Amino acid sequence: MEKIRKILLENKAWAQSKVDIDEHYFTNMAQEQNPEYFWIGCSDSRVPASEITNSSPGDIFVHRNIANLVVNTDLNFLSVLSFAVEHLKVPHVIVCGHYNCGGVKAALSHNNLGLINHWIQNIKDIYFTHKVEIENLTSEKEQVNRLVELNVVRQVHNLAHTSIIQGAWNKNQSLYIHGWVYDLNTGMIKELISFKSSSEIDSAFRYDVK
Repeated sequence: MEKIRKILLENKAWAQSKVDIDEHYFTNMAQEQNPEYFWIGCSDSRVPASEITNSSPGDIFVHRNIANLVVNTDLNFLSVLSFAVEHLKVPHVIVCGHYNCGGVKAALSHNNLGLINHWIQNIKDIYFTHKVEIENLTSEKEQVNRLVELNVVRQVHNLAHTSIIQGAWNKNQSLYIHGWVYDLNTGMIKELISFKSSSEIDSAFRYDVK
């Protein structure tokens, strides 16, 4: 309980520090949000979106899950995506993974993790597709980090394959989707992939959206 009390005390100190600088800080913050970015990140506690991008509250709309997945049967995620794209009309959607990801490591193992097995099956499918490439890498670290990258690329494609994203593009909404990887060892973000229209995805995945 002492740790919980400490967090509450830190909150009070933080709130007071903001008011000391700008007495209208929270009044302004309480207005309607207008974020520039929708961030799909890993739940890992070491990868906070605002912190690693040096952004302010209100800049980034965030959804996080194990290994930053875009799963087309995840109604929670799809609801957040719909709100971000169709209502907030964010111009940028970012999938950001990170090297040495525990979820990706689990997908490369044979460990039985119970309920988590069902979630990381999505990553195992990517591993299976790229099995030869990954197993030709000499170290576990290289294998994990390459699968991290391949996973991010796959999730960006999954985003582009949704009717939510394609609907925005069809309405000529300015919308870019990006795939990034964060390096815990350096604090740097690596860009992997980006899309800006339906024309960049295979016709097999296109919807006749209006």
